[in-house]
Amino acid sequence: MEYEIIDFHTHPFEDREHNICSHAAYCGMGIENTKEVFDGLGVSRICGSVIRWGKDSDASVWDKVRENNDSALRLRDLYGGFYIPGFHVHPAFVDESLREIERMDREGVKLVGELVPYFDRWGDLKYDSEPFSVLLDEIGRRGMVVSFHSQDEDAMDRMVSAHPDVTFVAAHPGEYDLFMRHLARAKMSKNYYIDLSGYGVFRYGMLRRAIDEMGAERVLFGSDFPTCNPAMYLGAVTMDGLITEEEKRLILSENAKRLLRWK
Repeated sequence: MEYEIIDFHTHPFEDREHNICSHAAYCGMGIENTKEVFDGLGVSRICGSVIRWGKDSDASVWDKVRENNDSALRLRDLYGGFYIPGFHVHPAFVDESLREIERMDREGVKLVGELVPYFDRWGDLKYDSEPFSVLLDEIGRRGMVVSFHSQDEDAMDRMVSAHPDVTFVAAHPGEYDLFMRHLARAKMSKNYYIDLSGYGVFRYGMLRRAIDEMGAERVLFGSDFPTCNPAMYLGAVTMDGLITEEEKRLILSENAKRLLRWK
């Protein structure tokens, strides 16, 4: 069976300097052939934010956030409909972030993140902080989706509990204990999803358990490219004999299209 495939969790880049792949020199990866990698796997669209290593450390934190968002829009224009951008907000810059939410809404961007606090230097601010709550209220009001990297587990519990109307997509299932926390949050909120990027999906039966306890409609295919190899994650879904063809279809594309309201 052929599937439409959307990679919900990627981090594209404009130049080799900002490619976060640890082994980039050994796989010939650049902006000019990123799409070729996904075309070869049958992936029709990718989503996600631009993140960068520490060479921007001399710039102010907000300047870096804004430049990453600008880069995402430039890549969107370069790649056309292939790349669906995500953007960053920052709880230490509430007014600036609110303006960024408004700007991205005007641009038709409905995906926030993946947010990665340690990349954007959130410091002591956590997902349950009051400044971030202000941003989540606005994000929820505009019907946006928040993709986020794990931080403090208890803070994530409080974030989800306090914002039942916000759609959250947690990156990385994680090992057993972290995965079980994801399942608990999914029971807390019908608007809680996970993507399959990072570590966890290689544990046999994890995907079947996620489907049984969360529902296949709340699991999304993601790879965390270019940090991780998307072929491995694609095989983890398409070659898993424990899940049905309909479940594969939902995970690989239909859930992403529904969340981001694509026709």
